Amino acid sequence: MIISVTELKSRLLEIIREIERNGTVVEVERHGEVVARLVPAAAPPSRGRPWERLYGTGSLLASAEESVLDDQDLEAAR
Repeated sequence: MIISVTELKSRLLEIIREIERNGTVVEVERHGEVVARLVPAAAPPSRGRPWERLYGTGSLLASAEESVLDDQDLEAAR
């Protein structure tokens, strides 16, 4: 989307919402020349290790007493 500085001034909140919702890139022109570009902000870097970010997102499909290992595999792991 390309808009003039005047249009940006009059519709700033609406344009920011458009960028936020749809990821639209807006180029701002003055006297027919692009002088600024508004782009969506990058997502903030997530904290922690990827497996730590998964904590609490799963669900247990087996009973608490059930093992994921067979008895033979469990003995081999000891």
